[in-house]
Amino acid sequence: MFEQFKKASRMRVLPVMLIPIALGSLGAYVWNDIFNLYLFIVTLIGAAAAHLFSNMINDLWDYYNGTDAAAQSTQGAIATNSGYLTKGTWSIRMFAAVTWGLLAIAAVCGIILSIYSGWLALVFGLLGALIAYFYVAPPIKFGYRGKGYSEIAILISFGVLPVVGAYFVQTSLLDYRPLLLSLPIGLMTTLILFNHHFLHWQADKQAGKKTLVVVWGEQRALLFSKILLVLACISLIICVLAQALPIYALLALPTVIPLYLVYGRLSSHNESIAYAPLMAASLKATIRSGVIMIAALIIQGLI
Repeated sequence: MFEQFKKASRMRVLPVMLIPIALGSLGAYVWNDIFNLYLFIVTLIGAAAAHLFSNMINDLWDYYNGTDAAAQSTQGAIATNSGYLTKGTWSIRMFAAVTWGLLAIAAVCGIILSIYSGWLALVFGLLGALIAYFYVAPPIKFGYRGKGYSEIAILISFGVLPVVGAYFVQTSLLDYRPLLLSLPIGLMTTLILFNHHFLHWQADKQAGKKTLVVVWGEQRALLFSKILLVLACISLIICVLAQALPIYALLALPTVIPLYLVYGRLSSHNESIAYAPLMAASLKATIRSGVIMIAALIIQGLI
């Protein structure tokens, strides 16, 4: 059962949420000499549950909206959901129960953190939950509108909110440094989502899901993907210049080289399967750069 849950919730991508939480918490330690282990653990549990809820609620509404079925029937498209609903592995009732159960866990953690750190901690969590739900849920469905809303939402949900929120949980303060720190990891995670769309953009088009890849087409979307990568690197340098990160955090920059090389193997028009290495390289670069930034903050805090 746990193995099924891991696949249904796409647990393997959980580091993209846990890394920002670690960065925000370590920022509090380095800049304010504050670190509460118990609050950190509760924050990790709440953020993990919220992230898994986000994955599953997206699958649930993609199933309702017909996007999953379109991916199954479109030749060459790669289905990136668990397939539990389209294949009947789990009933809708069971899938929904697990999904809302994860939200309940996140909500309990948010309440605990708000009691100890202040009501803004609950606001950060609530904003994240609303973004996750209405990404594909009616009446808003901003992930379907093709105007860049989904990319902004990911930057906020996987960058600004977890980093600034984790810092606030530890300190009960707001600061410009965690906001700056949220940009490199937030932009890299946005890049993961953006490159994810290439895998099934034709199925999205058939289902009426207007991602930027659908609206712009492959050539223009690939250019924007590269721009996101450059912006992530620039934001990391800005963090170092603003002393939000130590200078040795720049060691994170070479982690994007394998990802950059993947772009060179793509043409202006590609089969969906050709984008699988791009997606994998995006995930690896995000995790590796995030781990290096975490290590840099730990070293700075110890010395």
